[in-house]
Amino acid sequence: QEFRVYWTELRGTVLFFYDDKKAPTYSQKLDISALTSATDVYPDENGSARFALTLSNWELELKANDCEYGKEWKGFILTVTKLSVPLDESLQPGQLTRMHEVLEKEKKRRIAVNSGSSTSLNRKSPPSSTLTTMPVCFYAVSRQEAMEMLKKNPSCGNLILRPGSDSKNYAITIRQELDAPCLKNYKVMSRGTSYIIELERQVTLPSLQDVVNYFVTQTQGKLKPFVLQT
Repeated sequence: QEFRVYWTELRGTVLFFYDDKKAPTYSQKLDISALTSATDVYPDENGSARFALTLSNWELELKANDCEYGKEWKGFILTVTKLSVPLDESLQPGQLTRMHEVLEKEKKRRIAVNSGSSTSLNRKSPPSSTLTTMPVCFYAVSRQEAMEMLKKNPSCGNLILRPGSDSKNYAITIRQELDAPCLKNYKVMSRGTSYIIELERQVTLPSLQDVVNYFVTQTQGKLKPFVLQT
């Protein structure tokens, strides 16, 4: 069996696999909430790091660039599935801090999901889970890549939602035609089940789609979600 390369994102207890880091939507996803165990991270002959996840009735083998990345991935996976930060002396203080932050976020997410499940019984159309619903203008790209995409494809829209530089929050990149083309970036902080847009006056919204809608409505439609034409 051969490995297949993906750009991968962990949200909640779901792994999302993208064929390309600029792909607008994921090609596969895997719920790892039923994880039973994970092997130690070990290097292979090419210097990559491998480890395996055992789910209820099958096993998934993963490969990372090196052992540090492998241990970090394994650490986050165990944190969200076991609801505890793993005791691993090889993890750096910064990594452990982020895992504790993710742990608190995952606990709050589960409380919100469970609460939503109990109250949605009286609704005719319960809302979709935020785990699987992302705005069409979300791309797993860096700030520079987002700016390049907006420059090269002006007809596709002028607003991109992307991961933040710290990999735990988000950001909005926009391009506006004023006196001259103007590119701007805005932080979108994830706080529990809400998202905060870092403006002069902070704006708190319940979903990432609402974040995108806020920028569109505040500019009377001058900002449009970026959808790359295929």
